[in-house]
Amino acid sequence: MAGCRLAGVWDNEVEDTAEEIGMTEVLLAVGTRKGLFIGRRRGSTWEFDESPYFNAQAIYSVAVDTRGERPRLLVGGDSAHWGPSVFHSDDLGRTWTEPAAPAVKFPQDTGASLERVWQLHPAAAEPDVVYAGTEPAALYRSEDRGESFELVRPLWEHPTRSKWVPGGGGEGLHTVLTDQRDPRAVTVAVSTAGVFRSTDGGASWEPSNSGVSAVFLPDPHPEFGQCVHKIAQDAATPDRLYLQNHWGVYRSDDSGRNWTDIGAGLPSTFGFAAAAHPTRGDTAYVFPINADADRVPADRRCRVFRTADAGGSWEPLAAGLPQEDHYGTVLRDALRTDDADPAGVYFGNRNGEVFASADDGDSWRQLASHLPDVLCVRAAVIG
Repeated sequence: MAGCRLAGVWDNEVEDTAEEIGMTEVLLAVGTRKGLFIGRRRGSTWEFDESPYFNAQAIYSVAVDTRGERPRLLVGGDSAHWGPSVFHSDDLGRTWTEPAAPAVKFPQDTGASLERVWQLHPAAAEPDVVYAGTEPAALYRSEDRGESFELVRPLWEHPTRSKWVPGGGGEGLHTVLTDQRDPRAVTVAVSTAGVFRSTDGGASWEPSNSGVSAVFLPDPHPEFGQCVHKIAQDAATPDRLYLQNHWGVYRSDDSGRNWTDIGAGLPSTFGFAAAAHPTRGDTAYVFPINADADRVPADRRCRVFRTADAGGSWEPLAAGLPQEDHYGTVLRDALRTDDADPAGVYFGNRNGEVFASADDGDSWRQLASHLPDVLCVRAAVIG
């Protein structure tokens, strides 16, 4: 039996063996309202660092960049005293570097100031490029693996921007997707402006929300203004995207130009998170929430739902998860997969609990409890 300790919290007993899941080493980064927790799995054993990094800072974004000779961790921290910043580590979190000048900063002529970094995304086709999504909603591009960023002005100056309205959590650019086949293709999602796409490396942008509803607006099918919560990209078919909306779960088969409702079979189509299997096509995960006015797990049951046929059907995954009434809301960046085979699937919630699966979501175990509320999780194979 193996246990793991996370800030004084022990997980449940583990019955799987190293032979069953191999000796792959996986790093798990858990961003919370009050710091970053880092764990590593070797075989069947999870070990977490004793204390959180960035103590008392809200960690809204984390990236594990495995493209170089050594993995780089990137963190978007938000200090109540010093404000937001982007940090990086090249030794798996043991030491951290903050640039002497702010990595992400609004130019003076914009009249804006940075509130937080919602997203850090290593570009799929460009080894040194990292994108950052911020609040106020803007996209930044780095060409030095996240040490410095420049504002992508064509999106900031988009003619629709004056009509963007902040969502309940603020006006954040919270999703960035890039395409391994074409570095010029970039897709972003903004709350509550919707999806925007560029096919020329960010020089121009078009709203990409056809078929996605905005039930809270007089016109429920506007060109833009949808409250998109998260988008994930299919592993086998990059043009296939999965979208969790403020009411509605959708699929696009043409890189976001058009969307089709795939919510049938879910207990609720409201939710925040969406993730895709790292290698298996047509496979994605969501965590349904009861309603926008009742933000607890659907039917008060802790369940991840998986589709293996691109949204044609959904199955609940609950083996090893709490069976009693449950109230842990999973936020938009707190459900993720790693790149192992079989895939690890992870989620954290606002109860401060973290759960993990090492078998594509078929079974789960709890890694932590009583943490600050979980804002984001990221995991990747590092050895």
